[in-house]
Amino acid sequence: MKRIAVFFVGNRLMLDDGVGPAAYDLIRKEYLIPDNVDMFDVGCMSLDMISKVNEYDFMITVDAVDESGSEPGTVFRYRPHDIARTCGARTSLHDTKLADLFDAAALLGYSSEGMCYGMQVLNLEPAEFMEGLTQPVADRLPFLAESVIAELVRQGCSVERKDGVPLPELLS
Repeated sequence: MKRIAVFFVGNRLMLDDGVGPAAYDLIRKEYLIPDNVDMFDVGCMSLDMISKVNEYDFMITVDAVDESGSEPGTVFRYRPHDIARTCGARTSLHDTKLADLFDAAALLGYSSEGMCYGMQVLNLEPAEFMEGLTQPVADRLPFLAESVIAELVRQGCSVERKDGVPLPELLS
């Protein structure tokens, strides 16, 4: 059975930068996640996670994105290397991206596959620390969570809702 890690990246105290941890909370609250999937509220990605590349067959990151030119709440799905090296729009608000982690791990002979999910933010620099998301981002949070669940299903995982409501056909 494929081992999967999902990294939810972001700072809960910086408004929309906390969209990754908010998605983590929502998925934990509403879904039964199979034993072969480990979910991590990681704060910021770091190269300390290199060993994880060797432990998992597939890795997913969920993070805030900015400067995409899209409306706040827009969800993006991309492979780690597709956008990470492109100049222009910042694909991750954090210094280490999944592509960086894979590149560093490859030097040690580790390999894994992965997928990234990002949401365009409205405000990632509040005047003071505060928890929560802006309204356009909060409104689209369920779609981000469903997108991650759909990826798990695509990877062969059997995911169920805790309330017994069937997953939409799009997800199954």
